[in-house]
Amino acid sequence: METGGNLLYKRDSEEMIIEIEVERLRDFHNHPYKIQEDQQLQSLKESIQKYGILTPLIIRPVPEGYYEIISGHRRRFIAKLLGFRKVPVIIRVMKDDEAVIAMVDANNQRESVSISEKAFAYKMKYEAVRRTSGRKKESDSQVDYHFKGKKTVEILGEEGGDSPKQVQRYLRIPELIPDLISKVDKGELSFNPAVELSYLDHREQQMVLDAMNYTQAKPSFSQAQRMKKESQEEKLTAVRIKEILMEDKKRLSDRIVLDSQLLHEYFPYYYTMEMMNDKIMEMLSN
Repeated sequence: METGGNLLYKRDSEEMIIEIEVERLRDFHNHPYKIQEDQQLQSLKESIQKYGILTPLIIRPVPEGYYEIISGHRRRFIAKLLGFRKVPVIIRVMKDDEAVIAMVDANNQRESVSISEKAFAYKMKYEAVRRTSGRKKESDSQVDYHFKGKKTVEILGEEGGDSPKQVQRYLRIPELIPDLISKVDKGELSFNPAVELSYLDHREQQMVLDAMNYTQAKPSFSQAQRMKKESQEEKLTAVRIKEILMEDKKRLSDRIVLDSQLLHEYFPYYYTMEMMNDKIMEMLSN
């Protein structure tokens, strides 16, 4: 590798690495990935403090006169924290849909990606692939998505490591209201029930959210399926949602709990709780 001022280049490659001012860089439009100030970011920060930015950012020029980041949002974030004036970059001229696909592919390699980040990224890539797959192949295209006979969800699944059905499920998550999406990311609403709830309209979703907060319960997959079915039948109401969510609590309240010490007064000392339970059920059935 040779250096010349702010320009670094490889003789065996057409792409050059240059240094560019940090303020000339912008986040990718509607970038779905959040920068989490976690241990991974701290480790990256320590590495950059010690060695500098070893992997150049990938950017593209846009008509507005600045450069849009394809890959390297966290590196730019840390560079600003550390007071770097310039960062190493590779500039690639890319069309909008090509840039979306490249951005998603680059960021999905991150170690920790939340459910909502992956869902919105899949949605962006899904829409971009569908647009590009219908165009005539051009010689200067950097992304070739002309897979004959394959559905878009199959293409995304192959490249993202998910089944086409799972990709379809992820594509439903952006249909949720923001507060339900937040609950999915926090683990307060499971993924598959969330997919079923995404078929409810936003008014009904808000009723589900209110009912979850009121009952301190979250819908199971079967409960979410019933809500979806009743919504399709135009029968879903706020009262009905609470009734469905309260089912498990009602079943628990209907159970009779017996003290083990009390039971041992009526059974041999060597009886286990399971043995006592079986004996009680046997007597009740006679």
